[in-house]
Amino acid sequence: MHEPLPAEPLSHGLKQRHLTMLGLGGVIGAGLFVGSGAGIAVAGPGIVVSYLIAGAIAMLVMRMLGEMSAAMPASGSFSVHAERALGRWAGFSVGWLYWFLLVVVLAVEATGAAKIANGWAPGVPQWAWVLIFMVVFTAANLASVKNFGEFEFWFAALKIFAILAFLVLGLLAIFGVLPDTSPVGLSNLTGRGGFLPTGVSGVVSGVLAVIFAFGGLEVVTIAAAESDDPVRAVGRAVRSAVWRILFFYVGSMLVIVTLLPWTSMKPGQSPYVAVLDAIGIPSAGQIMNIVVFVALLSALNANLYGSSRMIFSLAERGEAPRGLLKVSGGGVPRRAVLASVAFGFVSVLLNLKWPDSVFLYMLNAVGAVLLFVWALIALSQLRLRRRIEREAPETLSLKMWAFPWLTRAALAAMGAVLVLMLFDASARPQVLWSAGATAVVLVVAGVRELRTRRV
Repeated sequence: MHEPLPAEPLSHGLKQRHLTMLGLGGVIGAGLFVGSGAGIAVAGPGIVVSYLIAGAIAMLVMRMLGEMSAAMPASGSFSVHAERALGRWAGFSVGWLYWFLLVVVLAVEATGAAKIANGWAPGVPQWAWVLIFMVVFTAANLASVKNFGEFEFWFAALKIFAILAFLVLGLLAIFGVLPDTSPVGLSNLTGRGGFLPTGVSGVVSGVLAVIFAFGGLEVVTIAAAESDDPVRAVGRAVRSAVWRILFFYVGSMLVIVTLLPWTSMKPGQSPYVAVLDAIGIPSAGQIMNIVVFVALLSALNANLYGSSRMIFSLAERGEAPRGLLKVSGGGVPRRAVLASVAFGFVSVLLNLKWPDSVFLYMLNAVGAVLLFVWALIALSQLRLRRRIEREAPETLSLKMWAFPWLTRAALAAMGAVLVLMLFDASARPQVLWSAGATAVVLVVAGVRELRTRRV
């Protein structure tokens, strides 16, 4: 029997409603509202298939992660699972890579939100907005985990309301129910080259453009460890992943490519704004600016939370400085929060000062890290599932479908995406820099392992 995980010293202040909304909101980010335009531009209506493929990979990863987290809930989530399945080197590597990914992406989110706020209030410089956001969310995360949960609850509620309103308005426009609209039929889906105007290669390029928008779902399994009933909480969050992905992502893409010609899409322009403009919604651009602003702040809050819990878990296992283990009376790992926000703030300063040099290298260095993390999750699940079945089958309250075949299929799909990125000129630097960052972490992990064995 594997050793039981030690009791977490962290608070259990997250309620089921927090986790449910974190799970729902975690899948809706700025990548969907803005980044999907690039995918439509390369795949046309075939972007629906791209989202189905990318969503299927993310869904399988979440199911694997849910299985392990329900059996062994821990604030370090997949880092703890990797250590148990593959050894200390794996837990160390995946934990530090994910922490690095979150604190670098945090800089992009803080800067993006500051640019929008600066447009509304030009008198306040961009750097001041960044400082305000960082101070507010650091204070919220330092106070109690419940504060984090409340912020995410209301952020997610606003994003969900926005996308539901978009889907309703879009459907009404498709059927010609809205004023000054007539039924659009299928002309935009079948005309201009057909449903797959750029062929299978376009669908593949669409997958590369959208797959990273699914990053962030993993935070649900980290947060579940701080709820009253981690097993039930993570089970619910993961089970609802299927319809979330289908409903929010694939549904809205179908609405967009049905209403508008795919050739009118431009990378960097929000297709949601284009649709709202087309159906006559006043101030569509500003409405979407507000939604993207909320999505960015939501992601900033979630990434600060996730990074602090990951580095705290690493410290618990002796893979990060022990000084980060200090926990407040309310069960908040304050030093871990401050360490994460400090590095995140350094990343922001690099983004503001050298966006096209130093920070670009950092961003490239985490560009494909999410796929490496997902691959280690799959490898961990392959190893742990058999061990759990043998030693504690009663803890398998949530099982991976068609094990081990779907786990292997997901691994093969991730490998295929990485290979395709290598052959894509725009994505190649991300793979190479991310591989370099991963190699550095693996070397450090290997050196630590050798030193431990000698002792």
